[in-house]
Amino acid sequence: MNLPNKLTVFRMVLIVPFVVLLLGGFEGWGWFMALFGGIAPYTDYIALAIFVVASLTDLLDGKIARKYDLITNFGKFMDPLADKLLVCSAMICLTAMGRIPAWIVILIISREFVISGFRLIASDNGRVIAASYWGKFKTTFQMVMVILMIANIPALSPVTGIVMWISLILTVVSLVDYLVKNKEVMQGTK
Repeated sequence: MNLPNKLTVFRMVLIVPFVVLLLGGFEGWGWFMALFGGIAPYTDYIALAIFVVASLTDLLDGKIARKYDLITNFGKFMDPLADKLLVCSAMICLTAMGRIPAWIVILIISREFVISGFRLIASDNGRVIAASYWGKFKTTFQMVMVILMIANIPALSPVTGIVMWISLILTVVSLVDYLVKNKEVMQGTK
């Protein structure tokens, strides 16, 4: 469990407070409201800060792993999974908040399930498929989209819309890229 892998695990752990704060799920938590009731109007901003920190760990873990030759199979598998969990959790919350259309979230999450299944098949064949550049671009745009949607700044809504569409296009392009580059996985060859 090297530093990049610890950062990946930390990113997954941050999902819980992020979701709770973003959805403001403190009703019925009398003890919490008694202690921290003053933060209630700021939970979106605190959730945004947590999301940004979690997103930055995504940049750090990869750079550290490559720079110090700490690349592991755990990292190759769990890093993209941690990204998916973080971004998909955020998009589901944003759907519940009415900030992103459900059909876009369904398409993005469907892509993630297809790639995860693809990785499992590859793993059965003794292969570990690392994230591609298209997948990294997709994740970056999705993270920026989530940040803009959580911030919910009306003056930036055209930018948010453009970033959302780019994220959706990159979702499809990265899926096609994975499937084409790794078609032998589906054919059962190594």
